[in-house]
Amino acid sequence: MTAGQKASMIRDMTEALILDHINKSFAHGATVVTAVDNVSLTLHPNEFFTLLGPSGCGKTTLLRLVAGLDTADSGKIILFGQDITGLPACQRPVNTVFQNYALFPHMTVAENIGFGLLMQGKDKNTIAAAVKEALQLVRLETMSDRKPAQLSGGQQQRVALARALVNHPQILLLDESLSALDHKLRKEMQIELKRLQRDTGITFIFVTHDQDEALSMSDRIAVMDKGRVVQLGTPQDIYDRPATRFVADFIGNCNFVRPETLGLAKGREVGFRPEDIFFVTPEEKSSCSATGTVAQINYRGSVTHYIVRLDSGDTVTVCEDEPLPLKENERVRISIAPERLIRCAS
Repeated sequence: MTAGQKASMIRDMTEALILDHINKSFAHGATVVTAVDNVSLTLHPNEFFTLLGPSGCGKTTLLRLVAGLDTADSGKIILFGQDITGLPACQRPVNTVFQNYALFPHMTVAENIGFGLLMQGKDKNTIAAAVKEALQLVRLETMSDRKPAQLSGGQQQRVALARALVNHPQILLLDESLSALDHKLRKEMQIELKRLQRDTGITFIFVTHDQDEALSMSDRIAVMDKGRVVQLGTPQDIYDRPATRFVADFIGNCNFVRPETLGLAKGREVGFRPEDIFFVTPEEKSSCSATGTVAQINYRGSVTHYIVRLDSGDTVTVCEDEPLPLKENERVRISIAPERLIRCAS
């Protein structure tokens, strides 16, 4: 067994990344702001892992700590069994794709991709072979001689990815890297990113505030708020079983009412997704229902949203795949299966 094969076996048996009680604060004048608050996470090999949360929640700071661009106040960062907490960024086997791509405008696509290898002192033949492989991986084989200004936004994104992947990082970090793209191109690049992650087998850590993006791409998601991880799980776990009201409200759309609004016993506020509500006739039996008036109808192509003002004063959104013969100000009755109610711990 070669040293490379042995190292590969060790990597396969070791967790990709362990963040052990990571803390980071910044001083703004006399004020100290806690950006990352006692975060512990374990990431698996070959995993597409997403840090999701609103602006200012600490997700980008956490990514920068892994990259070595910032230094943690306390805690440990373990990468495939190696403690890299004190290593400078240039010695960490990770690469980062930033939001603005940071391509060199005077260089060709091939030169941009091979620049890091050139700085490492690799010979021309090694660089050429690695660049060719990277271009094939991102499907830009015919554009190696173009300059960045001659590329679309999506193509520039692929060049930035190829430049990061050509170094064979143990982990690839992506900081809001799709946010500059238009909606259609962003959807296409989501598919491409997931394909690249599967084809390379590299652990990806993806930072975003876009819930749909996180749900569609991730193996697991860490939802962050105020510097802390408030829930960790698969996309389905987080969407169907949110741990807190914040998670339920942040991930997708969620209606919140008191249970007595739906004819249930008094208690803590309950939530339910717009797609889990149905319009029913007054005669239909339902143990969990309410009456109200259609306040607004929003046609969105593949779905239609009906905003209903309940008699209790609450406003809820009902999502239907097909437009219904309803009009604004029309009286309606909505119903939801009790098992689809979301009852958050806090």
